[in-house]
Amino acid sequence: MLFGFGLHGLATKALELNEEMVVSCLKPDKVTFIGLLMTYSHLGLVEKGRALFESMVSVLGLFHEIEHVTCMVDLLGRGGYMAQARELVEEYSRTGQVETGLLEALLGACFAHSEVRMGANLGEYLKVFEPRKEMSYVLLSNLYCLSGQWKEAEMVRKTMADQGLKKRPGCSWIEVRKKMTVFVAGDHSHPYMEELYKILNFLKFEMRHPCFSGFKN
Repeated sequence: MLFGFGLHGLATKALELNEEMVVSCLKPDKVTFIGLLMTYSHLGLVEKGRALFESMVSVLGLFHEIEHVTCMVDLLGRGGYMAQARELVEEYSRTGQVETGLLEALLGACFAHSEVRMGANLGEYLKVFEPRKEMSYVLLSNLYCLSGQWKEAEMVRKTMADQGLKKRPGCSWIEVRKKMTVFVAGDHSHPYMEELYKILNFLKFEMRHPCFSGFKN
């Protein structure tokens, strides 16, 4: 439930649920801390997230795993604490457990805060560390575009194309009557696409003009 609330934007409910767990003397485990750190990250509660992260070791004696560190890097990065996020990555990397997810979280923060120099170094390292993973190329190219370095962005895209890598299209899915339907960005092959677009356009109109109502089939 805590994860569900956090992932669907109901951060306040996630925190309320955690308080109920504390009152009920339910000891949080490592998975609980991942959900809480994600929630704090989306709320921008850097200091509370930092205190929670430290309490794992000092209070409960739990070791930080890669998922906890990645959440903390994301939390610091979102809050603009880029130097501290980088220090945390470097500290964890000294243990010999370098993970692409950890570096990608920092690279994503570099993009959000236009930290071109740090982001470029990370992106170049990721290209060598995992050359077959397209995410680092996409983030690095976007970072160069953001800073107006079009030539560098084009070089990254060319390298990506030369290695046969493509950006994975976004997708969503829905299950109706025990049948799963997947929608992929740019794919218009669904047999009821015209009807679906009509419904989507109606919903968009409803959201923009809530005073109008009355959908007629």
